[in-house]
Amino acid sequence: MRSFRGVLFDVDGVVVDSPHERAWREALEVLMTTEWRAIAPETRYAAERFTTAVYQSEVAGKARESGARAALDYFEVRDAAARAGVYAERKQEVLLRKIAAGEFVVFPDAVRLILALKERGVPMAAASSSRNASDLLRRIHIDAAAEQQGPRRAAIAPGATLLDLFDADLCGAAVARGKPAPDLFLAAARALGVPPARCLVIEDAPSGVQAAKAAGMTALGVARLADEALLVAAGADRVVTTLDEIDPDALVEGRIAARAA
Repeated sequence: MRSFRGVLFDVDGVVVDSPHERAWREALEVLMTTEWRAIAPETRYAAERFTTAVYQSEVAGKARESGARAALDYFEVRDAAARAGVYAERKQEVLLRKIAAGEFVVFPDAVRLILALKERGVPMAAASSSRNASDLLRRIHIDAAAEQQGPRRAAIAPGATLLDLFDADLCGAAVARGKPAPDLFLAAARALGVPPARCLVIEDAPSGVQAAKAAGMTALGVARLADEALLVAAGADRVVTTLDEIDPDALVEGRIAARAA
């Protein structure tokens, strides 16, 4: 069994509970009740129909305009290709306001796993389709959390942020094709200098799992929204509901194994 020599983390939904989903939902609701209200009756759209399940299956993990187009196609909005740019722009405006207001939290189990892998010298990359993910990670100070890790903890500089723990930042990197194509993860593997077959990808979106498998990587799905079935169907090698289930020593050995009881 070959060890994992690199771990690639998606950010939104894996490391950070960000306002992305709320921003997509709110931006479309505003458009449908103002500028696009004349076409709204022709569509399948209703505010209550833009559920988390729809977000996960159609939008999550995709580049901004691809996500916008997918949502508009799902709701059968006329001229979706032409309207996607406007929707993506409005979503970005809402998202930036929410980020500035601090409307996001970090998942403690993700922090614990990142610190554990750092302690073990495993190279890590942040690999999100979102160009905002780096800013989110930069706003999360990690030195206090590191103090709770015990005697094995890696040396963390005062004032260090979560972004500082990653060896490569590919968030929002310009690639030819977005997820579910493998381009972003292949770029992250190159940045780490690790063969794709020796990489583990941690994802919460079906499109991200599909991208990992297309890259020839192992995919660990994190089902924080009771969406295990979607991640399994996308091809995840294992699905967990919290990263605390994973034994970091086993990951170093190339196994996705549960922690000992």
